Amino acid sequence: MTRVLKAGVLGATGTVGQRFILLLSEHPGFSIHTLGASPRSAGKPYNKATKWKMSQPIPASVRDMVVQTCEPLKEFLECDVVFSGLDADVAGDIEMAFLKADLALFSNAKNYRTNEDVPLIVPLVNSSHFDLLAHQRNKHQLKKGFLVTNANCSTSGLVVPLKALQDAFGPLSKIIVTTMQAVSGAGYPGVPSLDILDNVVPYIGGEEPKMEWETLKILGGLNQDATAFDLLKTTKVSATCNRVPVLDGHTECVSIEFERRPAPSVEEVIQVLENYRSEAQELGCHSAPDQAIIVSREDDRPQPRLDRENGKGYSVTVGRVRPCNVFDIKFTLLAHNTILGAAGSGVLLAELAQKKGLIA
Repeated sequence: MTRVLKAGVLGATGTVGQRFILLLSEHPGFSIHTLGASPRSAGKPYNKATKWKMSQPIPASVRDMVVQTCEPLKEFLECDVVFSGLDADVAGDIEMAFLKADLALFSNAKNYRTNEDVPLIVPLVNSSHFDLLAHQRNKHQLKKGFLVTNANCSTSGLVVPLKALQDAFGPLSKIIVTTMQAVSGAGYPGVPSLDILDNVVPYIGGEEPKMEWETLKILGGLNQDATAFDLLKTTKVSATCNRVPVLDGHTECVSIEFERRPAPSVEEVIQVLENYRSEAQELGCHSAPDQAIIVSREDDRPQPRLDRENGKGYSVTVGRVRPCNVFDIKFTLLAHNTILGAAGSGVLLAELAQKKGLIA
């Protein structure tokens, strides 16, 4: 029987940290051991330190837990795994200190996603990139610790169907994606109400280059000795990102061109998407959805309010698969941005790491 892991949460008072707490409190494989936040929150009971914004109450197991500073001391050193929901403004130095303290760390922050020795993993897509951790441990002289990052929330949904299609039909030459991203992706307090109500904001700072670059790393591979990443070289990605007045769930309109000629048909694409299986599913990870990609055949789906909870927030829902007059195929996808796109990815990555023997 797999043992229950002691978990710590950095940035526990923020919206990503709150989502980590909800997911971990309901998980049979983790026990929340300690919570970390800013110095102004440290020393307070959690319910006094946070402005709770989840739709469920604060779990009783953490309600009175005293918040610690985000340092690899005391209770954090007793953790088997640490999840970081820290804002990028402060995550860099803190996460590196936890790595050097030989702790297993899963980060939602962007700071180390582009590093040569840090895997950027979407758990339903590229779990093979865990293989680079032997090199990371050797470089930092670690025995059991490591640092793994999950992807940007909009990238996380995009790459799941792209991975299925790339595996089945070979390289994708061009990808154009236009996003309609929920306000929860901006954290709390997030986008001012006067900016988002009755409005669409056609710009999210830094989001487009992140999507364009992260996709190439995630869908790429490793070199022969698993010491470096081999980014896709022939695939071009163009992203346009918009903030819309939706609470949770990122919607993305995608057009793709295959290198293969003739390109696959709509029917072949749908079959591949529906049959796609990830390693997380094959290994029986607790949080892995029964179906990684759910294909809707209704003309007006997916929709955030109706489909974001599919697979308990871990599935990607794809609809409107049809021919594209410019490229080959186009479709619309929906992913839950704070589950698959943020905290849920971290939790599922930790399950995968344990299955792979990376967490004792």
